[in-house]
Amino acid sequence: MISTVYLALGTNLGERAENLRRALAALPPAFIVEAVSPVYETEPMYVTVQPKFLNMACRAQTSLLPLEALRALKLLEAELGREPTIRFGPRLIDIDLLFYEDLVFNSLELTLPHPRLHERAFVLTPLADIAPDFVHPVLKQTIASLRGQLGEAKDSV
Repeated sequence: MISTVYLALGTNLGERAENLRRALAALPPAFIVEAVSPVYETEPMYVTVQPKFLNMACRAQTSLLPLEALRALKLLEAELGREPTIRFGPRLIDIDLLFYEDLVFNSLELTLPHPRLHERAFVLTPLADIAPDFVHPVLKQTIASLRGQLGEAKDSV
């Protein structure tokens, strides 16, 4: 069975734009990318003394099950050079599984939808560019509506 997933990609180390390009190019064959948002430069959250991020979102098709998809993304991050660091700290690449269809799922390894996406403009702004009418299966609001509830968006780069 083929499922639609939404991913968030971010980077704030090294050649940031190249990190995003490499990550997108490395997604297939497990994830077939159908739509890609503009790239936004954003201030870091939580741990604020670090370089600015480049963030984007994409919609893809996958035949992987949710936990398989997560594991494939974490393996890809490692292959692209991501190393463990402090939580919310700087990273070469970060790829988050935001939605897997409209599945609501919770395990020790994975929570779907992503549990903090509704409070993050750096996720909602690019996601609203490619899926404004997608309805969050828990909050029952569109991505555009959730985005509208947050502060001012940064310009795309």
